[in-house]
Amino acid sequence: MSEFFDLPSDLQNSYAGLIVQHLRLALVPVLAGLLVALPIAQLCVRLRWLYPPVLWATTVLYAIPSLAFFVVLIDYTGMSEITVMIPLTVYSLVVFVPALVDGVRSVPRETLDAATAMGFGPVRRYLQVQLPIAAPAVIAGLRVASVSSISLVSVGMLIGNQGALGNLLNSGMIYHQPRLVWLSVVGTAVLALLVDAALILLRTLITPWMPAAKGAAR
Repeated sequence: MSEFFDLPSDLQNSYAGLIVQHLRLALVPVLAGLLVALPIAQLCVRLRWLYPPVLWATTVLYAIPSLAFFVVLIDYTGMSEITVMIPLTVYSLVVFVPALVDGVRSVPRETLDAATAMGFGPVRRYLQVQLPIAAPAVIAGLRVASVSSISLVSVGMLIGNQGALGNLLNSGMIYHQPRLVWLSVVGTAVLALLVDAALILLRTLITPWMPAAKGAAR
C-alpha cells in the first residue's frame, strides 16, 4: 500500500509533505485576505458610498485568470510560493468584503448604542461587538474562500512546480501514471472537505446560540 504513495524523485517531496505545502499555500492567503478585508469592510460600513466601487474592484480582480496573474508577478517575485499566494489573497477579497459588510450591518442598532453608552470607542466596538455578532457571516466567507483557495493552488504547477498536490497532475501526465493524477485530485478534494468541516466545527464552538441545522444549510 505504501508503494501507492511513492512519488517521483524530481518532486523532492513526500505525499505528506505535499499536503502540508498545499495547506500552507492555500490557507495563508485566506488569512491574509481576511486581515486585509477587515479594515476595508469597516470603511464600507461607515462610508456607504464606498461599498459599490470596492465591490466592483474586487470583482474585477477576481475575474483576472490566475495564470495571467502569475505571469505578471513572475517578473517581481519569481517562480516562488509568493507568486501563488498573492493572487489567492486578492481573490479572497471578493468573498470576505461582502461577507463582513453584510455581517456587520446586521448588528442591531440598539446593540451599538448600548456599546457606545458603555464607553466603547469605534475600534473596540468593531472588534468586541460587531465582529463577534457577525461571526456566522465571517465563517461562511472563510468556508467559501478556503475551499476556493485549496482548488486554485494546483494551478501553481505551471510556474516552477509551486502547485503542491497539483504538481502530481503534471507528473502523472509526464510519466503516464494515472495513480499520481488520482493522488492529486482525491487529495485536493479531501483537503477541501476536511477544512470545510473544521470551519463548521469552529462556527459551532464560537456561535453556540445558532442551531446546527441552520448553520449547515448556510
